[in-house]
Amino acid sequence: MAAMQGAGAYAKVGVESGVMSASPHQLIVMLFDGACTAIRAARIHMEAGHIAEKGKSISKALDIVNNGLLAALDGERGGEVAGNLASLYEYIARRLLAANAQNDVGALDEAERLLDDIASAWRDIESQAAGA
Repeated sequence: MAAMQGAGAYAKVGVESGVMSASPHQLIVMLFDGACTAIRAARIHMEAGHIAEKGKSISKALDIVNNGLLAALDGERGGEVAGNLASLYEYIARRLLAANAQNDVGALDEAERLLDDIASAWRDIESQAAGA
């Protein structure tokens, strides 16, 4: 048990260190990764019938989408792209809520696929900027 707590504390320090040294672009990528990880955990809990854990994982994904990704959008500077992303994030949030309420694995899959697609585009932007 103590080894598990130690490993968890070590992992938390690693994540915190990564956040502290990350660029704003990298922070957004980390949010996508965190949301997808939470969705995958929710799927595992849903399939195992662990309702409370499923709800916690979906809540975590929703929190990242609403209070991380959506909140980070700058409508003034982002214009139409920011507006389109806001609509997409709101749709993803609705799919996550539906997945939770209806135990719908398909809704989880769709939310994860959409987030993966956007995250992939973010990663491409970063790699292009680094190569320029």
